[in-house]
Amino acid sequence: MHQQKGKKIVVYFFLLLIFSSVHNISLEKLKFYKIININIFGLNMVNNQIIKNNIKNLNLDNIFLIDEHEIRKVIDTNSLIEKYEIFKNYPSTLNIKILKTDFLARINIDGKIFLVGSNGKLIKDNFDNKSLPFIFGKPSINEFLNFKKILDQSKFSYNEIENFFFFPSKRWDLELKNKTIIKLSRENPKSSLNKAFEFFIDKNFKNIKLIDARINNNIIINAPRN
Repeated sequence: MHQQKGKKIVVYFFLLLIFSSVHNISLEKLKFYKIININIFGLNMVNNQIIKNNIKNLNLDNIFLIDEHEIRKVIDTNSLIEKYEIFKNYPSTLNIKILKTDFLARINIDGKIFLVGSNGKLIKDNFDNKSLPFIFGKPSINEFLNFKKILDQSKFSYNEIENFFFFPSKRWDLELKNKTIIKLSRENPKSSLNKAFEFFIDKNFKNIKLIDARINNNIIINAPRN
């Protein structure tokens, strides 16, 4: 009986050594896969570096064990980003590809000029992009983005817009780059846009200054007929 117990103890001892060795090898491999390189693509050099530094501050260690949620929280704080993808390039590199948001318009909020991004975020206007249309009034960003979708579905080109005017009644007016004002219906702005467009391209009407399409099946213009 004592000999059998002694043999069992020896077997258990060797098994412990084997499993301990395997565990130590696994730990060494995990340590080997430490993140060394972080590459950011898509923004300018300054903004890429800012994101890179903020991710480094997370003190990421092993590439297999990184918490992507924490990385995404860092990236999502940047208002210039429309969308992005995170790639692990084993054994030690993290690549992040970014698609920059499109600047759609400018807006004055509390005396400061911001750019409205297609991602629904406001960006400080450090780009001096005065070619973008200006939004007058106080729409929410979602109200503007919803209206832009309607405009994109109409016959007008977004590039023809000089200014947007938003009223407390939730109605929109447009000023085109040729200085024509278009007054739109609140209930059916897309239909108003398309009706106004027919007059806008009609060669029989030149130098139109106002197209009032607020009333259904009724268009008012102020330009003389040739």
